[in-house]
Order: sequence, then structure tokens, then C-alpha cells
Amino acid sequence: MGIKIVHYINQFYGGIGGEDKADYAPEKISGVKGPGMGLQAAFGDKATISSTIICGDSYFNENIDVATGVILEMIKEENPDVFIAGPAFNAGRYGVACGAVCKAVSESLNIPVVTGMYIENPGADMYKKNAYMIETTNSAAGMKDALAKVAALALKLGSGEAIGTPELEGYMARGVRRNIFCEDRGAKRAVDMLVQKLKGEKITTEYPMPTFDRVDPAEPVKDVRKAKIAIVSSGGPVPKGNPDHIESSSASKFGKYSIAGIDDLTPENGETAHGGYDPVYANQDLDRVIPVDILKEMEKSGEIGSLHDFYYSTVGNGTSVNNSKKFAAEIAKDLLAANVDAVILTST
Repeated sequence: MGIKIVHYINQFYGGIGGEDKADYAPEKISGVKGPGMGLQAAFGDKATISSTIICGDSYFNENIDVATGVILEMIKEENPDVFIAGPAFNAGRYGVACGAVCKAVSESLNIPVVTGMYIENPGADMYKKNAYMIETTNSAAGMKDALAKVAALALKLGSGEAIGTPELEGYMARGVRRNIFCEDRGAKRAVDMLVQKLKGEKITTEYPMPTFDRVDPAEPVKDVRKAKIAIVSSGGPVPKGNPDHIESSSASKFGKYSIAGIDDLTPENGETAHGGYDPVYANQDLDRVIPVDILKEMEKSGEIGSLHDFYYSTVGNGTSVNNSKKFAAEIAKDLLAANVDAVILTST
């Protein structure tokens, strides 16, 4: 049988259904399913997927502790040599689930773990230090290449072979540094790279630095007593019942909600959709997340010019960078059209 593998996938790749089945509880089936068929083909006779665990993305992210415990027991029953999750590509909730399960399996069962996802998947930033994470394209169009790399790395881990560098194996850097011996000393290598750079030739640094977005601050509000203020929040505030069904994690949308005629948020007219913090106090008084009551008082007393009749809300918990930028662009366009002068941003 060779190396024994257990594979984790979500409800979509498990053939259960789409978003309507995202609340599907963990289930273990014998053999391969979905992308597992591609993995098994890549393994040949060197490894066998003994079972596949399927779990809905929403179920996992809304019940992380319970779901993780159940899945760990399923894996423990199989006693595999290697655990594989995904690949998740740019699906945020799926990526978070793959990363979280890999972390738990590695720490609790001491089993090698491999997963794969797009570099901007929130699961990548959260868990790349806890698993060998193959970098994939942002969609399943890159499935064939992703499965080949996942399978190759899983075989190496299962057979105890030495794992090469991220560049060689195709996984994301984990922040692990090892001493290696080079033919040339560091000073010579640095000068060689400098000369190559001066010639306009392609170089690869031995110490890549992180890059961060830099945003120039806006001009200060000249007179807040005349300014129109709006509220934008990633804390998940929504009208009672969450009418737009904003996800509790890895949000795919934002909402725009009227507060015209509302001077106070109560358990009857508001709640939070956020799954990353205890919602009890927010649901008791949503003004703790977005200060509508205080801003309405300030509007009446003339401390601010006016409060915009709408607030904008999404969930920051595990939401991808791409989605966040898209939400921001759409919200900013709407705010400019409404002649809003300043925004109060709230989180959790």
C-alpha cells in the first residue's frame, strides 16, 4: 500500500453541494473523492488515500473547536503517514479550514501536513508557518499543477526525504531558516548580485523583505461641525436577521444599511454577523460596534454637521485582501457620491 494518506475537502469538492450546503457537518468516507482522484493518480502505487473527510466551509468556520475535534478523531482512527487538505485556491473560508486542520493535525497528532492555496487567501497568512503550503493560482483552473506539487511534496514527507527550499518545492516560505554551505562567501555573492543588478540582469535575493501597502493620509477635516460623517465597519454590524447573509468569516460581500430615524441600536433592530469574537455584548447593544447613538447626539448638539443616513458593514474575520480592496473601492465610490466628508472606521 505504501504511504497512507487522509485527505480533507469542503462540501463543494466533496460533491455535496454549494453554498446551500456550506453548513454540512464533518463526514468521513472511504477512499477518494473530488481532487483526491487527481492526487491518487499522481501518487501511482507509492501512496494510497485511505479516506476523505468532507466538511462544509461555514460549519467549520462557525464551529472551529467542535469541528476540529471531530476531524482529529476521524484522522486518528486512520493513523495516516501524511495528511493533505485542499487545495483551496482563493476560497477564503476553505483556506482557513485547510490551514486550521493542518495546524491541529501537526500539533496534536504529529503527522506531516500539506495543503495548497493562493498567496492572498487569508488562510495563507494565518497558517503558512504551520504547514507545507503549496502556492497555487487564484482559481481551480490551476488544479492540475497544484495537485502535482502537493502530491510530490506529500510523497517526500511520507518517505522521510529531506525537503528542499520553498523555491525548489513550490511551497510558501514558513519563516524557517537553515544554515547551508556555499562555494562563495557572502561578501562575494552580494557584490555579484550588485553587479548583475547594475547590468539590468535578473537577480534573486537571498533575503526577501516583506512589502507593505503605503497609503497617504487624507487631508484633515477643516471644520467637523460642518462635516458629513459616515460609519464603515468590519465588525459585522447588520440589521436584525442579517438580511444580506454576510458570512461570519471570509466575507464575500458587504452591506449598506439605513439608520435614518434610528437614534439607538437595540437587540430588536441590530446584531453582529462576525464569527471572530464573542457576539454577546455586541448583540445586547450594537452601538458598542458602531456608535450610532453618540453620533446622533453629536449631530443634534451641532458637534458634527450630520451623520450619513447609511452605514456600511462587512466581516473582517478571514476576509481576503482582494475582497477587502474590492469592498473599499465600491464603498468609497458610494461615499463620494453622497458627499461624505469623513468616515469613522470601526472594527471588533
